Amino acid sequence: MPIKLSKSNISINKVVAQKSEKLLIEGDEIVPDIKPDILSIISSNGNVCIYKKEVQEGKLKIEGSINAYIIYIADDEKSNIRTINANLEFSKVIEIKDLKSTMAVETKEQLLNIDCKILNGRKINLKATVEIELTAYSNEKIDYIDKIEEQEDIQLLNKTMTINSLVGMGSTKVYAKDTLSIDETDNLSEIMKLDFSLENQENKISYNKILAKADLALKIMYLTDDGRIRTLNSSIPTVGFIDIQDISENDISDLSYEVKNILVKPNNSEEHSVYVEIEMEIMCFVYKKLEVNMIQDLYGRKKQLSYTQKDIKIMNKEQQIVEKYSLKKQETVEEIAKNKIYDVEVKPMILSTEIGEGKVTYKGNVNLIFIYSQNENSSVAVKNIVEPFEFDVTSNQINTKTKIQTQIDVTKKDFVIMSDENIDIKLEFEFKLNITKENTIKIIEEIKEEENKDRETFSIVIYYTKQGDTIWKIAKKFGSTVDEIVKINNIENADSIMIGEQLFIPR
Repeated sequence: MPIKLSKSNISINKVVAQKSEKLLIEGDEIVPDIKPDILSIISSNGNVCIYKKEVQEGKLKIEGSINAYIIYIADDEKSNIRTINANLEFSKVIEIKDLKSTMAVETKEQLLNIDCKILNGRKINLKATVEIELTAYSNEKIDYIDKIEEQEDIQLLNKTMTINSLVGMGSTKVYAKDTLSIDETDNLSEIMKLDFSLENQENKISYNKILAKADLALKIMYLTDDGRIRTLNSSIPTVGFIDIQDISENDISDLSYEVKNILVKPNNSEEHSVYVEIEMEIMCFVYKKLEVNMIQDLYGRKKQLSYTQKDIKIMNKEQQIVEKYSLKKQETVEEIAKNKIYDVEVKPMILSTEIGEGKVTYKGNVNLIFIYSQNENSSVAVKNIVEPFEFDVTSNQINTKTKIQTQIDVTKKDFVIMSDENIDIKLEFEFKLNITKENTIKIIEEIKEEENKDRETFSIVIYYTKQGDTIWKIAKKFGSTVDEIVKINNIENADSIMIGEQLFIPR
């Protein structure tokens, strides 16, 4: 016989899979006809773009490119410095267990290195290593019983839980576009290096829209017609709007940015300027924090009841922790000491993460790639220095079951050649820890009344508690109630009983 039930539903964005994979991308590049032959490679750098993602059953297909800059010494009379801008296209398939075509996948990419090999004076081979972190989400609507009609005979064990219920998701494309002026004495010849990062990110929910704002901080190293190496620092503001229905200002928004395409070139229509266009996609999930009262267990004092129940794993984003870390060192580097530093690329890399109670410990290396002048002439050279680091972040939100996604931003870098020819290194990093916790909730789906089975009749029972007993379990076993057992035994705390304790159980 069915029981009259009332049901509600919640929508959850469940993390189905998380995976980190290294991709090896290889290709050959021909030196353009307008450029001289290659004598030797000085350095290579670049940025990763993912312009297409195709979610399939059990796998993700991604297509993208590496926008690479190869600085080399030309095989000419003056051994001039020149640069090749190469686009290394790739298409990769990554196996992800339990992935479905209806799921959303978020990706974060990092270019670890580019190796260049000269095949001949007009051709080079490029091998790039890209680390990609993938998170697959499944949007599910879950029905649960929130009320039982005519329940005077039915005892319920309820639990109140805080759940981030998914309201909606969406995406939009934004473009950081601008013509940036350089010094009027500079006639820009070639772009040698491009670094960029997103700063001052903020978002606001209003009228079923997400307003996403950020500043794209740029550093461009370029070569002039007369062989000088110069640097341009600038910032381009970006604004995007994402339409998601039924959202409110009190909801929680979770945004991520993905770079799709990069275009940086000398501006032909305007002297002493460089044109920049970077396309990004903003992906957004919006959650509503709900207090949900769910039935965890039940029984009838007179009726014989049965029910079906399933376990659902959900991920709740608890908070973001931001901590600053400073690294100060002095290094003796004879090759650089008497020369000029043009640029230093700072690459922090986490080698191990140890999560304990109230603390997470990061151990890793900071790879410093110096580009500097050599022997007081127009030539440049590259020097790599590796600095180890260890950093602790403490918080009562962290425990051994906490899942943490960590992003490290370089907020300050300062390199000064001292009078004693040591290099004074001052670095500041911002560790951003996105903390999520996995909870298992029990959902009762259906309740039925079985054929009546007579309980053993008694007026009162004397019971001695055992390992694993709770007042609820004892009441359910004997067809009593928690309130009656607590009252007759003068129990102060119903959640705490001792093993071997004598209890009177009223019928």
